[in-house]
Amino acid sequence: MKALKYGIPLATFLGLCVFLGLGLTKDPRKVPSPLIDKPAPVFTLSELHVPEKAFTPDQMKGQVWLLNVWASWCASCRVEHPLLNEVSRKGIVPIVGLNYKDQRDDAKKWLQQFGDPYRLSVWDIDGKVGIDFGVYGAPETFVIDKNGVIRYKQIGPITPEVWEKTMLPLIRQLNA
Repeated sequence: MKALKYGIPLATFLGLCVFLGLGLTKDPRKVPSPLIDKPAPVFTLSELHVPEKAFTPDQMKGQVWLLNVWASWCASCRVEHPLLNEVSRKGIVPIVGLNYKDQRDDAKKWLQQFGDPYRLSVWDIDGKVGIDFGVYGAPETFVIDKNGVIRYKQIGPITPEVWEKTMLPLIRQLNA
């Protein structure tokens, strides 16, 4: 009787420890997205700098492009921003910014301060478009092909290693 009294809770505890231990070995940036190889969600948002002008992903059809989710309040966005500026300067791939749950004036000031790598940025004040894309938080970046299909999702900042080993080769392949 005593073995049951202590054995079941002990077995349960040990089982939970095993599951927790396995979970801690996983990279949280490698959460698989159900949107990979599916058409990007359709949306219409106003441009950050020209509010009366609307943008839809259809405007990018026929070219490989990046959708980068960012915000002025996002500390990690500052980490990847110099790399985005460099990619933009080299003209490797057009980058569209999705300004996520941010104030318009704060976002514009942030781009003035740190540089604007975006062909354009759209303003997602309530985060609904971000939800459609399955955004966990900023920054996140999507590689979208010429047909508007999502081919890759980077959760967290783009590092030089991720850019060189994963994103750039994919972009080159999609443009071939």
